[in-house]
Amino acid sequence: MPATLEAESTLTDRYQTTVPETVRRALKLGKRDKIRYSIRAGGEVVLTRAESADGEDPVLGQFLTFLATDIERHPERLQSVDGGLVHRLQSLVRGVEVDLNAALPTEDEPAEDE
Repeated sequence: MPATLEAESTLTDRYQTTVPETVRRALKLGKRDKIRYSIRAGGEVVLTRAESADGEDPVLGQFLTFLATDIERHPERLQSVDGGLVHRLQSLVRGVEVDLNAALPTEDEPAEDE
């Protein structure tokens, strides 16, 4: 049977904790990595490294799910977009080319037009 490692951490007043070094090493966690918590029926919690699929934006996915659920539950809230607004928006972006496959600049690098 493989050896079991155990570690403890303390919750702060804001319910935050530091992931112990042994856990960080075991899960190969780095700064800004995400952690997944799986809560089992008996109260046991399994902590794993959350893996995100390449190219997926988890925030965008959650937002789109929220929108779909809200539309499904409250279709009466849907409103059409005024034609004048559509023409105004089209005039604002006329001639602007966007490469949807291009990487966004990081905070350290300026946008191309700067």
